[in-house]
Amino acid sequence: MNAFIMQSRAETIRIFRNPYYIFWSLMMPITFYFVFTKIYASDAGDANLYKAHFLMSMAAFSVMGTAIMNLGIRLVEERSHGWSLLLRVTPLSPLTYFFAKMVSQMIIQFFSIALIFIVGGLFNSISLSIGEWISAGLWILLGSIPFLAIGLLIGTMKKVDTASGVSNLIYLTLAITGGMWMPIDAMPSLIQEAAVWMPGYNYGSGAWQIIRGEAPEWKGIAILIGYTFLFMLLSNYIRKSQQAMG
Repeated sequence: MNAFIMQSRAETIRIFRNPYYIFWSLMMPITFYFVFTKIYASDAGDANLYKAHFLMSMAAFSVMGTAIMNLGIRLVEERSHGWSLLLRVTPLSPLTYFFAKMVSQMIIQFFSIALIFIVGGLFNSISLSIGEWISAGLWILLGSIPFLAIGLLIGTMKKVDTASGVSNLIYLTLAITGGMWMPIDAMPSLIQEAAVWMPGYNYGSGAWQIIRGEAPEWKGIAILIGYTFLFMLLSNYIRKSQQAMG
């Protein structure tokens, strides 16, 4: 247990010291939120709902990016530097190592959600009940698990440059098809039809439903769970194949 706590603490500190985390996960979503709610404000009838909707989008966008890019690229970097090989001769088990990374990511993501909620909520005086704030925050935090699984899958790649390019592509594709930058209704019909089966859309949709006083749809929850198992199984299979090949 001590090894797990120490490893989780070390991983959390490392992420906080990473300038890419500060930019991608905090500065960029907050900047987008200010731009789209102040400079390019919507003409929607309910201004409070629009601002709350876009705040949920940017919080989900932030957490999704941290899960996909931060976790995956760090795993590739550590393996390329021989860190993963070194761990095999230490008392730290591979399961403890990966679980500590997942826990540290959840801690960081909790911090990101809280900060974005506070900054965005105060800046635009968003009126939501305490239950809606907590429920939306918990949904965004727990709903990020499929994207952590994507990060683990990206972590099986051999080159950092490849992992960085692929994670960026996946991240931006999921954000666009998830309706986090613009409503899905404004996109071509083909993208609209595909979006309802994508993890990004079902992730954001759950938070949007919560701030409207509704519960996330079971279909969306099932889709996110399905993607979690799919990506976990794929990453586990690839990792075992790599170990078998030496």
